Amino acid sequence: MLTHKNCFPCFLRQTIIALDRHSESHTVPQEIHMDIMSEVMLLMREADINKPPSYTTTFIHRLIRERLGDDPYRETKHEYNNIALGLYPGLSRQVRASRDPLLTASRLAIAGNVIDFGIFSSIDINGSVTRALEGGIAVDNYQAFRRSVSEAREILYLLDNSGEIVFDRILIEELERLGKKVKAVVKGSPVLNDATRDDAAQADLTNVCEVIDNGSDAVGTILEWTSSEFQDEFRASELVISKGQANFETLGDAGEKTYFLFQSKCDVVSKELGLSPGSMLLKKS
Repeated sequence: MLTHKNCFPCFLRQTIIALDRHSESHTVPQEIHMDIMSEVMLLMREADINKPPSYTTTFIHRLIRERLGDDPYRETKHEYNNIALGLYPGLSRQVRASRDPLLTASRLAIAGNVIDFGIFSSIDINGSVTRALEGGIAVDNYQAFRRSVSEAREILYLLDNSGEIVFDRILIEELERLGKKVKAVVKGSPVLNDATRDDAAQADLTNVCEVIDNGSDAVGTILEWTSSEFQDEFRASELVISKGQANFETLGDAGEKTYFLFQSKCDVVSKELGLSPGSMLLKKS
């Protein structure tokens, strides 16, 4: 998808959210925040509207981290990993007790995608879980997904956010129980509240499956900005499970081997899909 005019207010809102997150644990002069806002607006003027919005968002968050000299989401990521880990035992029991554990685990993985501080300043995890388990999935290619899982031996799983990674662990554990070898992919370095190797370790995912990084700090998965090692993994993969809206923005034409599990959180993406904001999707590419 391309950058829309309605993406520009979101670029500014993401900047404000990041600065507010950092201010919760650090004292930064107001002048620095205003300088960052001014520099972000200059970046917005240079935005390539023929690219997905994730390109501009990546440049913005690189600028924020550089000017602050810090990752503004470090504490938030740790906090929401712990919150999700507190939910893990009960959710895991629900999966094992369900009539179709793969379906339940898939829906929970979609529910976890609400943990996104690039878009939201506050979230309702329990409400998202309830909607995923009891409500409808707007785009539901689960039967095709189930067939693809049964046919694959190895699965490449593109993770999205911290906190959410615990919900992904539940789905990955179910895939492993089905005899699949899963490689989970984190970001090469911090961006927003996206999962890195540190988050995978905190979520205990490193004891469930192999964890690799994509060598990139881009929002979503911009293949030309990832490492050659990851590109080889991606090209060779039998099946790709891709989490999150930004991955959908950047990998929407990734081919039939890819399934997108996410919530449509913004008006631009929702309109592109012909859905209402907040819709949940298990969508084949």
